[in-house]
Amino acid sequence: MNGFVDTASRAPKGCTDPTDPACTNSATPDVLGYHTATDIPNYWAYAKNFVLDDHLFEPNSSWSLPEHLFMVSEWSARCTQHDNPSACVNAVQAPGLPRDFRPTRNATVTIAPAADPIYAWTDLTYLLHAHQVSWGYYVVSGTEPDCENDNVLSCAPVKQQSTTPGIWNPLPFFDTVKNDGQLSNIQSVDKFYNQARQGTLPAVSWVVPSGEVSEYPPGPVSYGQSYVTSLINAVMRSKDWPSTAILLSWDDWGGFYDHVVPPHVDQNGYGLRVAAMVVSPYARKGYIDHQVLSFDAYDKFIEDVFLGSQRIDPATDGRPDLRPTVHENAHILGNLTQDFDFTQTPRKPLLLPVHPKTTSPANQSSPPRHPPLRPPPRNHADRPRTADELTAPREPLMTITTTYTENLTDPRVAMNVRYARSVRHCGGAASASCLWRAPTRGAMLGSAG
Repeated sequence: MNGFVDTASRAPKGCTDPTDPACTNSATPDVLGYHTATDIPNYWAYAKNFVLDDHLFEPNSSWSLPEHLFMVSEWSARCTQHDNPSACVNAVQAPGLPRDFRPTRNATVTIAPAADPIYAWTDLTYLLHAHQVSWGYYVVSGTEPDCENDNVLSCAPVKQQSTTPGIWNPLPFFDTVKNDGQLSNIQSVDKFYNQARQGTLPAVSWVVPSGEVSEYPPGPVSYGQSYVTSLINAVMRSKDWPSTAILLSWDDWGGFYDHVVPPHVDQNGYGLRVAAMVVSPYARKGYIDHQVLSFDAYDKFIEDVFLGSQRIDPATDGRPDLRPTVHENAHILGNLTQDFDFTQTPRKPLLLPVHPKTTSPANQSSPPRHPPLRPPPRNHADRPRTADELTAPREPLMTITTTYTENLTDPRVAMNVRYARSVRHCGGAASASCLWRAPTRGAMLGSAG
């Protein structure tokens, strides 16, 4: 703990770049912090009414790109040949980089990538496609504020949209996605809102934010909370809600001190502990899950529901690669089915205001460089605001103190998987054989970073 305090006390003040982790412009920088229920009322309401997973960890001890690679493929690697998974080697810190990364971001990189990275190993969409399971990956247009190297002092944001591959949108680089003709499954988040309203979401969906609503500093946590609330409200208003599970988590941790040491699975992780919740009409009410979990538990859940428990396993998936571990099979990894009670009456939607009032002090963070994408009131069906609408008056929003640390909460990857409504008739606690017998269309929902 002394290292956190010492770093804060030595940090220079008056920095012009509020994202510089080596600086602090605050008279009282935070090294250990928390948010009360009235600071983050919607997040608190989800945790109180549904399930809080308090031992969920990043799948690897690295930065945003490897974490997103693990989210969709359970590995982070560097490859030398297209369509040859065996030509990929483990690379948890430096997988193939998108071309939007510049040499200034990492002193160890002397030249910018001249070509798109090669992601030739097997990802989850390959198995979903083989089993004729629909999927979608939804991206909020905006920026990616993250850096490749945790030690770099600062980095400028780069543009992000559904047609632009990047550290939060790696699927366009996967050979499997291109070969299966599924690049069009990577879409704008506008399509997610439309499909939720029409009841046409795919079976599995990922939703990732832009930097403005990712809670990455200096963005207020309230922006991310509003964004996540708009997504959850959209699903809850959909006719798909009765057969939906929403798995909400963060791909990065807030930078504050945590006394929980991450478990060791292999040379890649686990990484730091992150917040996570399960929201579903069948989620246990007010339940705190103490199981050891990671994003691997999300993929394992999808595989059990839709793929007959087929893993991304080089020994069985038909595309052998050199990944050191099949993470979904880690002996310490818990099972998300414990978060559900399929004997209970399906819970009604918990619709929350997208701009709730908070007790967080105002005007303590620098405004974002660009207008944030923030959800509108209910009469706009929770669609994101246009740039013109962003200037309209609104209720007070929670802000954060800009320090050398990141926000304590940081919504990054949320996933939502719909399962068969009929499983509630199985009797008693749902077993794997009963739960996975009749999967229907579903969705994964979320935030990323």
